[in-house]
Amino acid sequence: MTPTDIARVQTYLRRLLGSDRVTLVPPARKGMSVEIAVQDEVIGTIHRDDEEGEVSYAVNIIVLEEDLPPAPAAAAPRRN
Repeated sequence: MTPTDIARVQTYLRRLLGSDRVTLVPPARKGMSVEIAVQDEVIGTIHRDDEEGEVSYAVNIIVLEEDLPPAPAAAAPRRN
């Protein structure tokens, strides 16, 4: 993705998600993925697809199990 692509998609995602904390991080080296971050936490990647002249951007969000809150305790079985 070009710097212009990154800026345009970032503006769109910020407006769509209602948060200026969303940032697209350009890759450190050519050919690597553009990362999506909320504040300083990377939450996924975004890829540009150009198929027959139609451009789209695919967002892949990764949620690690270790980042989730604890699961609620299972309810005890009911006795009749």
